[in-house]
Amino acid sequence: MDYRPPPPAPLQILYRDEALLAVAKPSGLLSVPGRGEHKKDCMSQRVQQVYPQALVVHRLDQPTSGLTLFALSAAAQSALGRMFQQRQVHKEYLAVVAGRLSPAEGEVDLPLIADWPNRPRQRVDHAAGKPALTRYEAVAYDAATDSTRVRLFPETGRSHQLRVHMAELGHPILGDELYADEKSLHLSPRLLLHAHRLDLVHPLTARAIRIESPVPF
Repeated sequence: MDYRPPPPAPLQILYRDEALLAVAKPSGLLSVPGRGEHKKDCMSQRVQQVYPQALVVHRLDQPTSGLTLFALSAAAQSALGRMFQQRQVHKEYLAVVAGRLSPAEGEVDLPLIADWPNRPRQRVDHAAGKPALTRYEAVAYDAATDSTRVRLFPETGRSHQLRVHMAELGHPILGDELYADEKSLHLSPRLLLHAHRLDLVHPLTARAIRIESPVPF
């Protein structure tokens, strides 16, 4: 698949202090460089052109938009990495999925593993998969498109977790080139998944902070 990142634009800064930097990643942009010269343009490179000391803390899928966190020191990166690993960072995503969710809230607890013959796809594997848990809450149903806006709360951070879990529920995220059926894929020109909010304890000051990224759809 051709890599056609969105054109360069001023960084959308969501939060910044002496330790942390949060920016909004556009859909279609890699979080970190991919393989090959043509995949060097990415969120981390664009951020480091402005903040050379910025260090990657976590990643979003290329088609996912929204809040991306960087550390401005090695100590902050190490502390934040531990917080993500120990599930001490509360993450909220917004998505639009096919159909009407019923029940309107619940959870998906399905272990995931890389689908190696079909990379980069992931798949459910109850024997060898790693634990993956997603909570969800429906926000609103749109009868015109037969779709539901939903809040997603990943308790774990597996690759493509939200995308696979929603598809396994029978409600794929609109515009998902890997997991949606043809109808759901063509209802949106992009993946309708956005990293909306992070709640965490600041690694240096120990105060609670909330960072939000406006949803573009």
